[in-house]
Amino acid sequence: MALVDTGEAIGRVTQLLVERLNNKTGLDISVGRPEPSTNGATGARLNLFLYEAQFDPSLKNVSLDEGQPAPLWLILKYLITAFDNDGNSDTVGAYVNLGLGIRSLQDLNFLSLMSTINPDILNALQDNPEPLKITFDEMPLDILSKLMQGSDEKYRFSLGFQIRPVMIATGEPPSYSLLVGVDYTASPPALIGEEGIQLPVIPSMGTMITEISPSKFEVNSTLTILGNDLNLSGLSVMLGSAELAVTAQQPNKLQCVVNGAIAGGTVISAGSHPISVVQTLPTGRKRSSNLLVGNLLPTLISANTNSLANNADSTVFGNIDMTGVLMGTLSDDVFLALYKDGETVKVFDAFDVTPSPPAPPLAPAQTQIRFEITSDKAVPPGVYRIILRINGQQAKNSPEVELVV
Repeated sequence: MALVDTGEAIGRVTQLLVERLNNKTGLDISVGRPEPSTNGATGARLNLFLYEAQFDPSLKNVSLDEGQPAPLWLILKYLITAFDNDGNSDTVGAYVNLGLGIRSLQDLNFLSLMSTINPDILNALQDNPEPLKITFDEMPLDILSKLMQGSDEKYRFSLGFQIRPVMIATGEPPSYSLLVGVDYTASPPALIGEEGIQLPVIPSMGTMITEISPSKFEVNSTLTILGNDLNLSGLSVMLGSAELAVTAQQPNKLQCVVNGAIAGGTVISAGSHPISVVQTLPTGRKRSSNLLVGNLLPTLISANTNSLANNADSTVFGNIDMTGVLMGTLSDDVFLALYKDGETVKVFDAFDVTPSPPAPPLAPAQTQIRFEITSDKAVPPGVYRIILRINGQQAKNSPEVELVV
């Protein structure tokens, strides 16, 4: 679902609490200030009062995508109060119900999302990258007294808990741009220079590597790795879980090719992966260098439209079919942005792998994906460039597509 649905997160978290507590305790759940029922109804119930929201300081600058604005990360603080069958809050029956309520919250611990819950709740919370954690708060008497200043101004025994982190993301599309250092007027696009880009070295024992060139690369690219003691025997290069054969060695430099099973899409996907030089010792043990980060790019070969149609306002919707290498699996973080006149017009994150991936344990070939522009997400007619990002890495090629019926 679109991140814009996270704007409903505060209300949907409360709705999810109501449903979970009702299922676990069998009691009615009310929301609002802990006061007697205004319609004269009686019956045992639990009351939830959202009395405070704080911004999570530990996640203040954490973004979902590097270089994009960080969403709001909230801590929601609740008060839970119990009432007995007669609507009283300070009786043995009310205390029994309160115990049932906090035991249910303790059992929940994490507010997990299941496919069977209300779709409105699922839409607002499923993009939250962190599980919603329930923890109990100390509730001093002075705080409780302030919170109880309602219409009846009566103190009611209550307990406090909090839920974090609740994400509210911006509804504006991310401000992606074309890659720096790529000549898009050439066919195919040509890399014209990324000098000066370096990655920090994480020191460790054994063979040391200091630089990878280029830091962003596609399948079948040749990598040059600089460092110390790179002329030893039995060396290989590990890109994530994939092993790359060494093609040339010098004391301070070695080269390898990003090929083999990687191109088949059965080993790893596009994204940022650790790179290390591994030496196989005579004993059979392996000694690894320090790690650097290599960015494996998807290769976008072509983009075509089909099944295009118009809304009444002339906006266009339909499918965009793309082919290439390492185009992503159903479990990858895949975005498509339509780019025009120097800005991102619209971003889509719902896609299908075509043809359908084979059954486990075989992995999808990652050669074709389809993005559907639904009628409610239609865009004005025109020529757009495609920006494809998979696991945070953007394809070098950004072909044009004409969305005109």
